[in-house]
Amino acid sequence: MEKGYMEKEARLKAFLEAIRGKMVISCQAVPGEPLYVEDKSVMYLMARAAARAGSPAIRTSGIRDVIAIKEETGLPVIGLVKVQYEGYESYITPTMKEVDELVEAGSDVVALDCTLRRRGDGTSVNEFISRIREKYPELILMADISTYEEGINAWKCGVDILGTTMSGYTSYSPKTDGPDYELMRRLSQDAEIPVIGEGRIHDPAQAVEALRTGVWAIVVGGAITRPLEIAGRFTDAIRAAEI
Repeated sequence: MEKGYMEKEARLKAFLEAIRGKMVISCQAVPGEPLYVEDKSVMYLMARAAARAGSPAIRTSGIRDVIAIKEETGLPVIGLVKVQYEGYESYITPTMKEVDELVEAGSDVVALDCTLRRRGDGTSVNEFISRIREKYPELILMADISTYEEGINAWKCGVDILGTTMSGYTSYSPKTDGPDYELMRRLSQDAEIPVIGEGRIHDPAQAVEALRTGVWAIVVGGAITRPLEIAGRFTDAIRAAEI
């Protein structure tokens, strides 16, 4: 156990040193999106571009993309699985099934929804984290949260990294057009584990501002790797201008 713990701490340290003060690029495509292809992964091409641009790691959704991106880039991968089960409000790696699959696929970090929303299996997020830790004590866990209270709770439950990913995507978190800088700032000051700023970082100026809140690193996805979202932002602005 002691050896395994030391190995995990070494891997965590190396990962954190690699991403500190930098931008991790999220390369994701889920069913229904233009870049999702049913019978093969194409997101490794986005990851190739991200790696050439200097991204120190990749965040991605889906087992096939975890595998393909690791093979393509050789970079650490933050893996997750997006799936909506009946009775679950959360959809990011919501059950042990997805955790098992991500471990098997070789995810360097596993991201999961650590909001305090309803879980269909009747467990709390605290119980879920405890079960993961019992089964995979050496796994590096990233908690996707939406509020300060959820972040502090996840930290105290033993996750390794906090991400502000879900701010604005739960019914009770602030709805803003841009990043939740205040959440990034507060968690960076109070939590004793690294915080990654993520969510609605649309342009380089916002990326810089997010890093200035004191977060360890940031994740940017839609502004770089989701062409439908990018195109929509342009067309919406043009329509609003009534030119």
